[in-house]
Amino acid sequence: MAFVNIKPREKFLPIATAVFGEEEKKEIIETLESGWITLGPRTKKFEEDLVNYIGARYAVALNSCSAALHLALLAAGVGKGDEVITTPFTFAATVNAILHTGAKPIFVDIESDTLNIDASKVERAITKKTRMLLPVHYGGYPVDLDTFQSLAKKYGLLLIEDAAHAIGAEYKGKKIGTIGDMTCFSFHPVKNMTTGDGGAVVTNNKDFADKLTVLRVNGMDKESWKRNTTTGAWDYAITALGFKYHMNDIAAALGIWQLKKLDDNNKHRKVLAESYDKEFEGYKYIKRLTRASHIKHAYNLYPILLNIFKLKVTRNEIMEKMKAYNVGSVVYYRPLHMHKFYENLLGYKAGSFPVAEETFEKLICLPMYAGMSISDAKYVADLLKYLINENLK
Repeated sequence: MAFVNIKPREKFLPIATAVFGEEEKKEIIETLESGWITLGPRTKKFEEDLVNYIGARYAVALNSCSAALHLALLAAGVGKGDEVITTPFTFAATVNAILHTGAKPIFVDIESDTLNIDASKVERAITKKTRMLLPVHYGGYPVDLDTFQSLAKKYGLLLIEDAAHAIGAEYKGKKIGTIGDMTCFSFHPVKNMTTGDGGAVVTNNKDFADKLTVLRVNGMDKESWKRNTTTGAWDYAITALGFKYHMNDIAAALGIWQLKKLDDNNKHRKVLAESYDKEFEGYKYIKRLTRASHIKHAYNLYPILLNIFKLKVTRNEIMEKMKAYNVGSVVYYRPLHMHKFYENLLGYKAGSFPVAEETFEKLICLPMYAGMSISDAKYVADLLKYLINENLK
C-alpha cells in the first residue's frame, strides 16, 4: 500500500541515452571547419587517448563493435574449419562475426548469478578444432578471466574479449583491454561512452594491430589522410582483402571528449546501481546479480530477474505496465539459439542451454545511463515493486 500514489512520469525515461556537453559540440564544429572529416588526425588522437586510458599498446578505431569483432577474428587468422567458443547470451554481432569468417560458434551456457558465460563449463567444449575463446563481459561485469587465460594457455588458444559493455571495467586491478590477445569495445549511443556509432580493437600485439589497420581501409597500405599532406605521396598498394570499417574524424571528435568523461560517468552509474540495490534489498520477488570484490563493474546495464512464478502476469506484461508509466525497459538478450535463424543454422534446440533459457524468461534491464538522477532510479524501483505487488498470485 506504500506505493498507491505512484503517478505516471510526465517525460519518458528511456533505458539509455547518450549524454553530451558543449565540449563535444565544439570539437565536432572544429572538425567540420578543418576541411577533413573522414579517417584522419582526430581518429589518430582518439586512438592515442584510448591507448593511454586502457594501458594497452595499440588501438584501432572502427565504425562499430561488429566491425571490431569481425576484424579481430580475421587478424587472428580464424577461418573455415575453426571453432570459436562463446555465449548464447549476447547480441547477434558476436556470433555473426564468427560466422562471417567461415568458423563455427560453439555455445556454452551461462552463470545464473552473473549472466556471463560459465567458465567452469568451457573446457568440456574444447575440441581439436577450437581456435579461440570469445567471452562476453555481460552488462559490463567481467567474466572469470583467470580461467579463460589458463585454458587459452593450456590448449594454445587465442583469447579475444567482447567488451562491448565493459569500457572502464577492471578485473583484479587490470583494465579490460589489457588481458586478452585482443579486446573489442562498442561506442554505440547506449554504451558508457559514444562516438555516435563506433568501436575499437585494443591489443598489445603489433602484428595484430598492423593487420587491423590495413583491413579497416579496404586493404590499403597507406591511409588517405597521410597521403594528402605536403609530405605524403598519392600512391598506395592494396595488400589484403579489406573492408570499409574505419572510424571517421567526426565520430572521433565526439569520442575524444566522451573518453575524458568516462570515469566520472561510470562513477555515477555505480551510484545509480547502488540506489537500485538499496531499493531491492530484501525484496523477495526480485533477484539482483552477484558482484565480486575483485571486479570493477562498468554498469552498462542494470539487469534484474523477476520471480515470475509468484506473478499472475508475464514479464512482458510487467514491462508494458511500466511503459504506461513512461518508464522504458528492455530484455538483453533472447539467447541466440532461440532465434529460428540460428536454430536452423547451428542445430541447437530448446533445452540446449537451460540457464540462459530460464534467465531470459525472468530478465528485465532497467534504465541505466549517466544522465539519470537518483530520484529517477528510486521512481523506477518503487514503480516495479508496486506493479509486482499489484499482480501477485
